[in-house]
Amino acid sequence: MRKANLLFVVAIAMFFASCGTGSKAKKDSGKLTGSISIDGSSTVYPITEAVAEEFRAVEPALKVTIGVSGTGGGFKKFGRGETDISNASRPIKDSEIELCKENNIHYHGITIAYDGMAVIINPENDWVDYLTVEELKKIWEPAAQGVILKWNQIRPEWPDKEIHLFGPGVASGTFDYFTEVIVGKSGSSRGDFTASEDDNVLVQGVKGDVNALGFFGFAYYEENHESLKLVPIDNGNGPVSPNLETVSSNTYSPLSRPIFIYVNSLAAKRTEVVEFIRFYLESAKVLSQEVGYIPLPDEKYLDETQKFEAYLESLSK
Repeated sequence: MRKANLLFVVAIAMFFASCGTGSKAKKDSGKLTGSISIDGSSTVYPITEAVAEEFRAVEPALKVTIGVSGTGGGFKKFGRGETDISNASRPIKDSEIELCKENNIHYHGITIAYDGMAVIINPENDWVDYLTVEELKKIWEPAAQGVILKWNQIRPEWPDKEIHLFGPGVASGTFDYFTEVIVGKSGSSRGDFTASEDDNVLVQGVKGDVNALGFFGFAYYEENHESLKLVPIDNGNGPVSPNLETVSSNTYSPLSRPIFIYVNSLAAKRTEVVEFIRFYLESAKVLSQEVGYIPLPDEKYLDETQKFEAYLESLSK
């Protein structure tokens, strides 16, 4: 338990909650009951789980369940009305918006932090010092399937050894984002790689294979940095690694991005969901850093809070 941070977070959260701008008045701390269902992005999962852990300490009778079916999988459940909140590592797509409309699902999206996507190799790989965006495209584009199979096809001085690729599955927002900014089209990728919606599976795969190359959210690299090696990326201005400064300033381009949660409007009429989202917004700055993400500027969190309160007000009319 993060006791010092929890005291700070709870104090701020209670201050905002006392403004009384929700669809229902706040109950006394420790009195909330019921359950909140969340699913979606494995990238956003660590932040949401950290927030839920702290919130459970304040509201132990409230049940918060969090699934990890990927951004796309999460939006499918969300669009069918099966979840209250959806974790997302990209904005909602037009097809997902249509699914929500078909099922009369209304929602509010909230930006919660920034993420730098990590390109990683095994620590025993002593030949890759950095990769260019063009080299990443050469490795991952559809035309590479069955063709680009060895390291020396990327640079002649690299070994005549197979490349073993690991990446998020096609339902992942991380997969969508990576393929869009690297390959040039969302979802456009070679198919002969080890895919998983669970980033921990990808971590283990790269940890156990000297010829592995993979990508996933930066937080999973941070959590496993002792057994993984980060690859700097050159987008034309020299190799850059993701960190607090490079992601927030967007100098780690193009692999920096905002990440989100979406809340169902019917769920937002329930006191426990309102208080959880308020707590989330007040906790995100501290907890996003603790689990390896980049917090938004203070004014952005204030803006997101004000937008959420205005949304609640609109629901009460």
